[in-house]
Amino acid sequence: MSPFDGLLDQLEQNKTLPDPEMAFLICSDQPDLAESLFTRARRVASQHFGRRIFPRGLIEFTNYCRNDCYYCGIRRSNRRAERYRLTKDEILSCCDQGHRLGFRTFVLQGGEDPFYSTTFLSDLVRSIKGNYPDCAVTLSIGEKEFEEYRRLREAGADRYLLRHETADAFHYRELHPAVQTAANRLRCLNDLKTLGFQVGSGFMVGSPGQTTACLLKDLHLLKELEPQMIGIGPFIPHQDTPFADEKPGCVDRTLRLIAILRLMMPRALIPATTALGTLDPQGREKGILAGANVVMPNLSPVDVRKKYALYDHKICTGEEAAECWQCLQTRLNGIGYELVVDRGDYNPA
Repeated sequence: MSPFDGLLDQLEQNKTLPDPEMAFLICSDQPDLAESLFTRARRVASQHFGRRIFPRGLIEFTNYCRNDCYYCGIRRSNRRAERYRLTKDEILSCCDQGHRLGFRTFVLQGGEDPFYSTTFLSDLVRSIKGNYPDCAVTLSIGEKEFEEYRRLREAGADRYLLRHETADAFHYRELHPAVQTAANRLRCLNDLKTLGFQVGSGFMVGSPGQTTACLLKDLHLLKELEPQMIGIGPFIPHQDTPFADEKPGCVDRTLRLIAILRLMMPRALIPATTALGTLDPQGREKGILAGANVVMPNLSPVDVRKKYALYDHKICTGEEAAECWQCLQTRLNGIGYELVVDRGDYNPA
């Protein structure tokens, strides 16, 4: 019996807490509270997903970006970034390899690169869906207009990942140039939901200027948005950005927030991120044990992986895709979980 059971019962039953109690869960460094929270989150995740962990094959197809976000290593102003773009054939080759390994979701991620037109991307999505009709296609390519999103959805794209980054407008301005706005980011998320995408959002933990009040706003926004996927990970600085000298985010706080989000949105698809594994050798396993149920191994060609450097010291940049799959399977088996061959669709029922 934990002294925190009453508080956690309230969170699990109501899917929310008053701000003071939620702030306590976010900020408390009491090990017994964290363990009670993780145990509860694991139980809830197991009720809906069992011990099954869904893999997403990540294809980072361009590191060109028109934006200049202050935290990002592929920001437009980083003249030291070694830029690349994958061709359609190279992307399809990544999918072919991934499908043979057992991936049933492909995540096409890139900077906001105008080189790839909506026509090109729509054709690419149709080709992937035609070649692999048992697979889902997820896009993570930033802010676009409603008509562009509509065309991508009609081409067959199933899901779209677009982190809101922060729900606090002032904090958003601290992380981005003035041309980028929190209002437009939210407009995009609402457009995606209107069009029937399964939507993923989320935020960095420990980004410069972030306060507990910011995190509470993030939780409120996610509760209102009710995305099917929620991606959070610790902030990690990149040496060629204005935030080069900032401290990385806290792994323990990230894990607590994963567990809180699992209790708030029991059926959400929540990844144990690469950023967690970058800051802690056991970070992805700890994420699973805090309630996460998705991992995103890299299917990109090995020769470009180090070039897609959103932050410093990213792990798994030298592994072949088959090595990534086998390594993750072994590590997950070691904590009692299984990497499955499954699209891992969101199930609201």
